[in-house]
Amino acid sequence: MRRPARFLVPVLVVLAACSSIPDMPSQMPSLHAMLPTPFSIATALDGIPGGWHVYKLLRFKPLTQYSLVEDGGAQVVRAQANSSVSGIRHQVSVDLHQYPIAAWRWKVPKLIEGADNTVPAVADAPARVIFTFEGGRDKLPGFEQLNYDLARALTGNEMPYATLMYIWEPDRPIGEIITHHNTTRVKMIIAANSQRELNRWYTERVNVLEDYRRAFHEDPPRVKSVGIMSDSDNTGTSVVAYFGDISFSAE
Repeated sequence: MRRPARFLVPVLVVLAACSSIPDMPSQMPSLHAMLPTPFSIATALDGIPGGWHVYKLLRFKPLTQYSLVEDGGAQVVRAQANSSVSGIRHQVSVDLHQYPIAAWRWKVPKLIEGADNTVPAVADAPARVIFTFEGGRDKLPGFEQLNYDLARALTGNEMPYATLMYIWEPDRPIGEIITHHNTTRVKMIIAANSQRELNRWYTERVNVLEDYRRAFHEDPPRVKSVGIMSDSDNTGTSVVAYFGDISFSAE
């Protein structure tokens, strides 16, 4: 049964916020030009790394706080969520057929007990790395095109064609793909869970090309933005996470 439009509003605002940057030209001079500004060398502008921008998901909820700090021998981003939800993102233009591998470091001191991204009421995560993709709505089924229209009417922004997240989740198995409860155009992959030792740095290397194919059953268009997020608004909890540089490579 299709959900009433009022249940779609939060997720559509989320998606439109993630997509509030214009597409970049398809021809880029080098891989370096396509990459997000590394946190390790970034200068803070209004408290966040230069080149990165805050995106608000729901205007009536508090914002997660992001700041540059020293940790583990490098400059990284610290996210502090207090019953809050927002992220920071960076515009990119990456062809996954040339550069399918994404890598980053992250550290989570504690998980959000009871969080479960298959249950809307407790759909929080201490750490998310988010990729959004270029593409036209004409490829989508009719009900998803209606979601696009609603998002544009509510926010003035277009939803991204597709969104792929890598998240920390307490109890679900690593590698599981979760489809967002309101749209098939958002997929979440469990990258870490309670089996990992907490409060230590991990380097993640993922094949975004293959993960996109596995999640959406199609070939991916270009990546248009990279983002990070910590959210605890649904569970009403407090959580901290740390993020290192995010990069793409051919292998």
